[in-house]
Amino acid sequence: MSRKRRQHSAEFKAKVALEVLSGQKTLSELAEQYDISPSVITKWKSKLAEQSSTLFAKGGSPLDKIFKKN
Repeated sequence: MSRKRRQHSAEFKAKVALEVLSGQKTLSELAEQYDISPSVITKWKSKLAEQSSTLFAKGGSPLDKIFKKN
């Protein structure tokens, strides 16, 4: 039986991406902790790094801009 696709909030994605960037835990450890594929976490981390300048832009929620639904 296949697993139902999960929806994660922008705040959760940012939290996980920041955790991997902090270097306190490895990508594998975080993937196991949150039961998320390492490739998904890597995508979130890349997106956060690429679009981090929008955090300082005016208007709207910065996290929603970075992690808009794909």
